[in-house]
Amino acid sequence: MDILFIVVLILLNGLFAMSEMAVSSSRKVRLLAMQEAGEHGADLALQLLERPTQFLSTVQIGITSIGVLNGIVGEAAFSESVSRWLVSVGWSATVATYAATAMVVTLITLLTIVFGELVPKRIAQLYPETIARHTAPLMRLLGVVARPFIALLSASTAGVLHLLRMDTRRQDSVTEEEISASLSEGVHAGLIEHQEHQMVKNVFHLDDRPLTS
Repeated sequence: MDILFIVVLILLNGLFAMSEMAVSSSRKVRLLAMQEAGEHGADLALQLLERPTQFLSTVQIGITSIGVLNGIVGEAAFSESVSRWLVSVGWSATVATYAATAMVVTLITLLTIVFGELVPKRIAQLYPETIARHTAPLMRLLGVVARPFIALLSASTAGVLHLLRMDTRRQDSVTEEEISASLSEGVHAGLIEHQEHQMVKNVFHLDDRPLTS
């Protein structure tokens, strides 16, 4: 039962990490297109993207709580058994106690990093908008439940950014380089013809051409 509980906690950690990466990697224009198409969760994903402080606070509360629970459950469930085994193979009781705790924590940390962080985040990078709109309703619900803690964290974050005199407004402007990169991705994916790509590129260079009579 303890092992199952730890597995569930690691998977929940992965859900938070995946949602965070998906929202932060999503492109607003694609979410807007999904919203116009009536795809479920797209509007909520847009809200998370445009108001990241509350969303990131929710994620941080979830990940931190899971990390604490993982440590408590793992240490209580397995450290004593590992310690007894170490004593049986010749370790002193004192050293075995500390070593067992270190071994259990290291193993749980490794599993959490791989299955609760790296793998989910990589998946989110591959399908950001799709995952963002599917996880947004749950993140919104958790945000409502944890609203008092989120309000405290959001106020603290805003205060620190204000002291640092940082502009917190999201920069949504699109540069020529970003448009060109998106077009190149479309060509490589077979979504845009090479001639269409070249036509759009030529538009950007119209102002560089001299006028002729």
